Amino acid sequence: MKVQDLIAYKKSFKLSMDIFHLSKGFPKEETYSLTDQIRRSSRSVCANLAEAYRKRRYPKHFTSKLTDCDAENGETQTWLEFALACNYLSKEQYNELYKESTEIANLLNYMILNPEKFGSKRS
Repeated sequence: MKVQDLIAYKKSFKLSMDIFHLSKGFPKEETYSLTDQIRRSSRSVCANLAEAYRKRRYPKHFTSKLTDCDAENGETQTWLEFALACNYLSKEQYNELYKESTEIANLLNYMILNPEKFGSKRS
């Protein structure tokens, strides 16, 4: 099994790509602020998950990287709130993206609480 096979990875990759495509419509003045930040944080979920998966033999490292994933996911949720408040996203788009992000948070939390199910050994 590889990291790309994990449901959390698949969902976070999809969310990141959805955000990428939607953020293409954000105003140019947001390029180096909201647009850049929301793209970075959403992509960081996948990147940190890949790092976590490589460290799964070491429970504390695995869990630490998973909490980084969760933090980046939380940051993405905050940027989504800003995008909604600035009227860059419709309420429907926001609700769908936020729902996807919440599903990812639940999957990450499951991994944090059950590292042994992902090849990590409890210490």
